[in-house]
Amino acid sequence: MRFLADLVSGIRNEEEQIREGGGAKAIENQHSKGRLTARERIQHLVDSGTFFELGIYAANRMYDEWGGAPSAGVITGLARVETRLVMIIANDATVKAGAFFPMTSKKVIRAQNIAIENRIPVIYLVDSAGIFLPLQEDVFPDTDDFGRVFRNNAVMSAMGIPQIAAIMGMCVAGGGYLPVMCDHVLMTDGSGLFLAGPALVQAAIGQKISAEELGGAAMHSAISGTVDFHEPNDEVCLARIRSIIEKWGYRRQSPWDRKKPVPPALAAEEIYGIYDSSPSRPYDIKEVIARIVDASKFDEYKAEYGKTLVCGYARIGGFAAGIVANQKLNAQATDHEGRKRLEFGGVIYTESAEKAARFIMDCNQNLVPLIFLHDVNGFMVGRDAEWSGIIKAGAKMVNAVSNSIVPKITVILGGSFGAGHYAMCGKAYDPRLVFAWPTAKYAVMSGDSAAGTLVEIKIRQLERTGKQLSEEEKKELYESVKRSYDEQTDPRYGAARLWIDKIIDPMETRDAITMALEAAALNPDVSEFKVGVLQT
Repeated sequence: MRFLADLVSGIRNEEEQIREGGGAKAIENQHSKGRLTARERIQHLVDSGTFFELGIYAANRMYDEWGGAPSAGVITGLARVETRLVMIIANDATVKAGAFFPMTSKKVIRAQNIAIENRIPVIYLVDSAGIFLPLQEDVFPDTDDFGRVFRNNAVMSAMGIPQIAAIMGMCVAGGGYLPVMCDHVLMTDGSGLFLAGPALVQAAIGQKISAEELGGAAMHSAISGTVDFHEPNDEVCLARIRSIIEKWGYRRQSPWDRKKPVPPALAAEEIYGIYDSSPSRPYDIKEVIARIVDASKFDEYKAEYGKTLVCGYARIGGFAAGIVANQKLNAQATDHEGRKRLEFGGVIYTESAEKAARFIMDCNQNLVPLIFLHDVNGFMVGRDAEWSGIIKAGAKMVNAVSNSIVPKITVILGGSFGAGHYAMCGKAYDPRLVFAWPTAKYAVMSGDSAAGTLVEIKIRQLERTGKQLSEEEKKELYESVKRSYDEQTDPRYGAARLWIDKIIDPMETRDAITMALEAAALNPDVSEFKVGVLQT
C-alpha cells in the first residue's frame, strides 16, 4: 500500500513542478505585459474545479539541450464552461514564448483528434511565437506536424464541431491561420496577428510599420474585419467566451445508455491495499472492478471459462459499460481431453482470447462502450498453446477490437507488454482516451525479459569475435541494459511521447473513466459494426 501511495505522491509533486511552466521569471514577464498566464486564463474560463488536464507530461525530459519544454509549451484538457463540456488548447507563453516544438504540434493534434472522435467543442487560447526554428524540420511538414493543426480546423468546422479562438498575445506566420479558421475569433489589446512581423516585413519589402498598425486588435476589428470581438484584456475576453457558449443550442444525444450514477459500495481507497505489482502476490482484478463500478455490481460473462481474462457488464458513472480486464490470479483449467492445467495470471490463453473476442462483439452489437483494464504479460507460448490455436484466437480478439464502433477507454494498471497490449486496445487501436496508473509498464516485454534477451545476443556477438566476458562483466552488462529498458517502460516516458493521455491516481480511476464516457456521449454517430473475415 505504501509503495503505491509513494508513487502517486511522486507523480503529483512532479506535476506541480511542470505546472510552473517557464518558471517565476517568465511568469513575471507575462504579468508585466498585462497578461495572464495560460493556467490563470484556464482558471478564469472554466467552471470551478472542472479542468481535467491531459498530456501534462508531454515532452518531459525530451528537450533538455534547449532548456526543456514543460508540457510541450501548451496546456490541453477537458473542462466545463457554462456546464458545457469543451476541449481547451492553451499556448503557454512562459515556455519559449509559446513556440511550437515537435511535441507541441503532436499534443495539439492529439487534443484535436480527441475532440474529433467525440465531437467536443474546442477553445483555443492563442499566445505563440510560432515554430521553434532550431527544430523546424521536425515541426513543419508531416501529417502529425504543424500544418495538420489547420487541416483539422477545417475538418472540424465541416463536421459541425464548434471552435472558438482567443488571440491573447502573439499569433504569427502560419500560426495565424488557426484562429481565422475557427467559428469565433476574439482578440485582446496588445496582441498581434500577422503572417509576417514588422522586422520581416521591412526585410522583405522595405516597409516600416508598427506591430499595432500591421496586425493589432484595433486594425483587425475595424479594418480587416478578421476579428469578431475586440476585447480590452484577458479577463473581459474570457468572460465573453463564457457568454458565447452559454447561448449554444443542443445537438442529438448519443445512444450510450446512462442512468443516475450510484457510488461503489466499496471504498476506492482500498485499491491501494488490493493492487500488488509483485508476481509473488497476485491480486484479484474483480476486487479492483468492485471499487470502480456503480454499486459495486458486476455481471460477469462466462465466469468459468478463460479465467485469465475477466469480462462483464457494469455501470460506471451511470454509463453502461463492458469491461475486459486481465486477471492476475492463477487459475485451474481443463482441456478438451479432460486434463487439468494451471493457467498463469496476466497471460492470455486461447480460451480467454476467444471469450473476450465474443464479448467485445456482443458489446458492439448492443451499443455498450468498452473499458479495457491492462495488466498483461502477453499471450501464452509453447507447444500446447500453438496446438490449441492461440494465434487464431488472438487474431479474433485483435479483429474485434480493431473494428469496434463503440467508444473504447483504456486504463493501464500494471504491465502492458507485447501483443497483449495490442489485443487489450493499446494506443494503436483507437481508444478514445488512454489512462495509466503510476505502476504501469509499457513495452514489447518486461525489463527482466528484455535485458536477458539483449545481453545473450551481445554475449554471442562478442564470442564470435573471440572475446569472453567474466561473470562480473555479464552482470554489469545485464544491469546496464535493464536500467535503460526500465526507464523506457516507465509511464512517464510513455506520457512524454503522448502514448498515455494522463497518469492517474488509482483512486481516480472511476472519475477518469466517467469523464471519458461523458466526452464520448457528445458524439451521436455510430457506424455499422463489421468484423470482416474471422478464422474459426
